[in-house]
Parts: sequence; structure tokens; C-alpha cells
Amino acid sequence: MRVSNDLTQSTLRQFNALTVKALFGSFLLTIICSFSLASAAPSQFVRQDLGILKSKIEEFLTTQTTGYPGKVTVLANAFDPNLKVAECIDPEIFLPPGSRAWGKTSVGVRCNAPSTWTIYAQAKVSIKAQYLIAAAPLAQGHVMTSQDVLMEEGDLAQLPAGVFTDSAQAIGRTVSMSMAAGSVLRQEMLKIAPVVQQGQAVLLTSSGKGFTVTAEGKALKNANEGQVVQVKVQNGQVVNGIARAGGKVEVSF
Repeated sequence: MRVSNDLTQSTLRQFNALTVKALFGSFLLTIICSFSLASAAPSQFVRQDLGILKSKIEEFLTTQTTGYPGKVTVLANAFDPNLKVAECIDPEIFLPPGSRAWGKTSVGVRCNAPSTWTIYAQAKVSIKAQYLIAAAPLAQGHVMTSQDVLMEEGDLAQLPAGVFTDSAQAIGRTVSMSMAAGSVLRQEMLKIAPVVQQGQAVLLTSSGKGFTVTAEGKALKNANEGQVVQVKVQNGQVVNGIARAGGKVEVSF
């Protein structure tokens, strides 16, 4: 009977050892599988806050309009709430080719990391400022004076290009086309009067350290202030000089 008991106890010890090994192996396998599944699971999608992008667009356009006359107002349209793009670490705001920070415009947003995507939004830039209009009917060839202009206020982005925002810009110019009172004055309507005209007798001046030389000549073409003009002097020689007000031409030797 003693031999039988010893055999039974030995068998139990072997069975218990095998059971522990099996349980430990199963536990270890569970840990390994769980770790493998966690490593293989895709990273969680984090959606970009579209409100942040809208604010960044408005900040970008505000910077682009630095130096504009008057009061600038920038408003970016809200993105479609159904739009889903991954969160971007450092979104890049840009103006597509052909767009500018003026009136209704298109603005791009580009992401380079961690995901790559590009989206576009619409925005509006308003510039409330004063601009010039004709105070009375103006005839072609008329030279503008301070009495010919009035100031109005409005959104420059809604007006044609090239409007005048300062009366000093228009005074002294010549009307190139007849216009009615109230017409918005634009650069194409008013020509800069030449300070030197073709065939005009001009005074050539050349200055250096301690001396000034003058001579008379005849302008060979019209020239505005600061433009280069050719002048024929009495001996037939043609020289180039810078046109100045009062029929003067500065020559450098």
C-alpha cells in the first residue's frame, strides 16, 4: 500500500507541474497576442478643427493687406461642416495663382505633416476708404485743379482698378476723356502732363563740385517729370537728360 501511495503522490506532482506550465503558457500567449493586436491597430483619426483654419485664413489676409488705405475688413467663409481632414501640425495658408487679398478671393490651406492634404476657402476683403470723383463735368484736355474733385467714401474693392485716394494724385493731370460730374476718377482718365514737350526750348543744366554749366537746346520728345528725354543742342549734338519741371533738363557728364 505504501508503494501505491508514493506512486499516486508522484503522479499528482507531475500533473500539477504540467497544469502550471500550461496555464503560464496560455497567459503568456494572451499577453503576446494582446500586444501584437495593439501594435497592429491603426492610429486613431483626429479631425482638424475647421474653425482654427478659418481664423488662420483671416490672420493671413489681414497681414497681406498691411499698407492698404482706409479700414480693412477680412471675413473668411466657414468650411462645410461635413468636411473631414486629419489634424495638421502646422497648416500653410497661401493665395492660389490669380488670387489676391482684394474683394472676393480664394485662399488655400495646405498640410504637409502628419497627413498631406490641400483645401480651399472663399473669403472677402473690404477696404473702406475715401476716393476721388469729378465735382463737375470735365472736358478732354482740361488740367485738373483742387476745384475739380470731391471725396467720397466706399469699398475700394467694389470699384474699378486705379482709383485715386488722394487729391494730390490728380491735381495737375490732364483729362484724357470727357466725363460727367460724379464720375469715379481713375488713372486711365487723367494723364500726367509732360513737363517737357516735343519741340520745346529747354535749359540744360549740369552741376559738379563747385560749378554749374547751362546750355540751351530743343526737346525731341515729350517727357514727364523724371523721365529721360533727348535734347538737341545748338551744335547739332543730341544729349540725354532727366526732364524736370519748368522746362529744365538735368544732364550728367
